[in-house]
Amino acid sequence: MELTDYIALLRKRWLLITVLTVVAGTAGMAVSVLATPVFRATSQVFVSVRGSESTADLLQGSNFTVRQVLSYVELVKTPRVLDPVIEDLGLAETPERLAGRVQAESPEDTVLINVTVQDESPQRAADVSNAVAESLAVVVQELETPQGDGESAAPPSPVEISTVRAAVAPTSPSSPNTTMNVALGLLVGLASGIGLAVLREMLDTRLRDVADVEALTQASVLGVIPFDQGADESPVAAQASVRSEAFRRLRTNLQFLELDRSARVIVMTSALPGEGKTTLTINLAITLAEAGQRVALVDADLRRPAIATYLGLEKAVGLTTVLVGRAGIEDVAQPWGSGNLDVIAAGQVPPNPSELLGSRAMDALLDELHARYDVVLIDTSPLLPVTDGAILARLVGGAVMVVGAGQVHRHHVLGALQALDTVSARVLGIVVNRAPSGGVGAYPYAYAGRLAAVREDWSLPRVMS
Repeated sequence: MELTDYIALLRKRWLLITVLTVVAGTAGMAVSVLATPVFRATSQVFVSVRGSESTADLLQGSNFTVRQVLSYVELVKTPRVLDPVIEDLGLAETPERLAGRVQAESPEDTVLINVTVQDESPQRAADVSNAVAESLAVVVQELETPQGDGESAAPPSPVEISTVRAAVAPTSPSSPNTTMNVALGLLVGLASGIGLAVLREMLDTRLRDVADVEALTQASVLGVIPFDQGADESPVAAQASVRSEAFRRLRTNLQFLELDRSARVIVMTSALPGEGKTTLTINLAITLAEAGQRVALVDADLRRPAIATYLGLEKAVGLTTVLVGRAGIEDVAQPWGSGNLDVIAAGQVPPNPSELLGSRAMDALLDELHARYDVVLIDTSPLLPVTDGAILARLVGGAVMVVGAGQVHRHHVLGALQALDTVSARVLGIVVNRAPSGGVGAYPYAYAGRLAAVREDWSLPRVMS
């Protein structure tokens, strides 16, 4: 993925990323609010060595002190230092537990020791820190005092520990750090949101726009029909609308195809039901008729016929009536609109649609249709559930695949194209239906309206719904 792809991904998945970021930031705030405040108090002691005032003795004592300080740092957490603290302050805990709240450190190349204590009470944290510093001084004094020879008193300890900074009760807790927790939560949420968005994009195989279709197949994209929420209730697109302009562009692209006479009979199909194939075929037929061409619209979806219902026509007779020899084309063709469009409904649903559509009677009917009309559009069943569409596509000049944006996955479209290839049917191209409103088909409505006004002034044929 390139940088532009990631930017497009962030724009498409912004809601997911925003929700996760807000949730994680809120969680960080909740942790800070619910956590028990902990206070830190620090005391500081100075370690010195008594000795001669000569330069050599002073240097030797200084080196000795620096080395010993590291040992005293470790000594702070021992029971010998902490037991007196627990007893003097009356703490109800063990030395091991208290050691977990005590930290001791010595800045590099110094003889200072910082004793830090954490506690839920600020005053107790200061008291324990000072008590540990005092206890450390006493213990070191005992450990560093030389043993006497029994005849004279033992000499004093050469090491002396003095408190140089007493701990005071802190005024604010050291944890939780609300600012850090919220910032960390926001950062984790943002990273998680972006990661999840990328993962979903990689795992999502749905075809959402023209770019996805073009990346999947080499078949030409003949047109892009924008999404219209009211298309199901009003299958026929209004003349002055964005959708109507998209159908006119599709009509133009079809006319630029190098089609021979037989190829003027076009099968309109899709991979799965619900991609808008039938309404698209109806509007394309109306648009072709608007241009003055004699058009036959045939409902060959003998499983779930819908054209007659959408257009308000008689549906008792139609294609199946002709195929069984009970009527001719002129008997079942119903004119619609300006007079250039004839509609042949499906008729009664037969028990054997595939056999009927692959019969010699159907082949003869197709010959008669392309002899009578400039363009014949045949609406068929989807390719993946049944074989009807592939059978018809083999008999005619070519098939146009309708791909419902966001409704089918890559393997669905590839499977449909493979079904056509298996019967050596020609794929004329693909029409992306219900494309996102910000896509290719999203042109200003006002511009479409002005075009409609021009057509009216020129007195071009208009479709009567």
